[in-house]
Amino acid sequence: MGARRLPSGVHAVAKRFPQQLAIIDDAGQITWSDLAAQINQLTQALKDRGIQPGDSIAVLARNHRFMVISIVAIMQAGGRVLLLNTMASRSQLGELAQREDASLVIVDQEFLDVAHDVDRSKLVLGWADADAPTDLLSVTWLMQGKSTSAHPKPARHGQIIIFTSGTTGLPKGARREEPKDLKPLVAFFGAIPYRGNSTVVIAAPLFHSWGLINFAFGLSTAPTYVLRRRFDAATVLSDIERHRAQVLVVVPLMMQRMVDLDPEIIARHDVSSLQITASSGSALGGELANRYMDLFTDSVYNFYGATETGWVTIAGPADLRDAPGTAGRPPFRTVVKVLDAGGQEVPQGETGVIHVGNDMPFGGYTDGNTKSFADGLMNTGDLGHFDASGRLFVSGRDDDMIISGGENVFPRELEDALIDHPDVSDVVVQGVADDAFGQALAAYVVVREGATLSEDEIVAYAKERVARFAVPRRTMFLDGCRATPRARS
Repeated sequence: MGARRLPSGVHAVAKRFPQQLAIIDDAGQITWSDLAAQINQLTQALKDRGIQPGDSIAVLARNHRFMVISIVAIMQAGGRVLLLNTMASRSQLGELAQREDASLVIVDQEFLDVAHDVDRSKLVLGWADADAPTDLLSVTWLMQGKSTSAHPKPARHGQIIIFTSGTTGLPKGARREEPKDLKPLVAFFGAIPYRGNSTVVIAAPLFHSWGLINFAFGLSTAPTYVLRRRFDAATVLSDIERHRAQVLVVVPLMMQRMVDLDPEIIARHDVSSLQITASSGSALGGELANRYMDLFTDSVYNFYGATETGWVTIAGPADLRDAPGTAGRPPFRTVVKVLDAGGQEVPQGETGVIHVGNDMPFGGYTDGNTKSFADGLMNTGDLGHFDASGRLFVSGRDDDMIISGGENVFPRELEDALIDHPDVSDVVVQGVADDAFGQALAAYVVVREGATLSEDEIVAYAKERVARFAVPRRTMFLDGCRATPRARS
């Protein structure tokens, strides 16, 4: 389900099942018919405000109907959706909005402080509370009184830009090209067995490619989506039980929070309806997968891939039981090879760099750069090997990026921020193991002679300059010596 097909997908479901619930969220319930009507209303409102095909609109929102309405309406108008991470810093949002020439920024009320540097005339509230500022328009207000009539296809199809962490600190905008046919759907559903009219709890954020692909591809099965603005493990169990949900979409950190719940809370919830726990976003340890399935249902389908690559491999319950820690097998029409530094395929069992080719073409970054290729296959940047059964195992990155709680984080971004502190003479940042987030950043700081710094001051300084997931979780002060700086390009 590519960019052009999101609007048509929503309207197709609305025609087939108009009275079926489309979304259950913190605002209540809405049917597919009403959701499609409100998308048409917002599309008209955007056109009335002068939005033209190709114009960019940033969206900074949590999971709820107004985010969905905004994304689909922007694309229905032919616009470019700039999906921003809810952990973006104030400086990142301001710079991205300017760099990508955003005509509007749709932002949840809770993120108004983050949007402080954005021209206020460009701001529109997505989720608005009762005490919302009276000088700002909201998505709800824009829709009022607008026509619910269908819109013709725009002169230029809509596009989604998903922002991924970059080595320079400012997130890179990744473009996804439109698939030429329905083969990606066949590959996806051939590996993860969605069924028609299922109830799908999407706990993973929609601004990530994993949450979005499950929403977009899921449209072809006419589902009911359960969306919550904030993840809470006990609430997820309640939603599965109350709505007899068959599918749960998560990142591994969410699975960890679920298995760490009080056993009495777990025992109080009947989640036997759960047939698919679709996981992606960071490494899924075999111990976690099997512990989760022991506590809940044998339902884990782990997706290994990235925004740029699309999918690489998918591991189902049987493979995760038989080979804990595996990333799984390539799905339909997906080619995966492990290559050495010279671009030659390594023997089975030997480690090399993982390369992939599939029907989800990467359109490059908005700055004009792209990923590297070898033998026609995209370099994932990950190291791994195949076992004798054709299952892939990922052993780590071939660069210094870490994944913390599902977010790509580069040590250099934090180093470059902290070295500018007037009381810091040197700093080295590296990834360390972390029980809660898988990996986290640790900062080793040399304080200037005569100055004093606390860990709280370092964290506060970082929070003003980097995304929250790039703030150090550990800080060590190195007195009377100089840190060995990381090589800088």
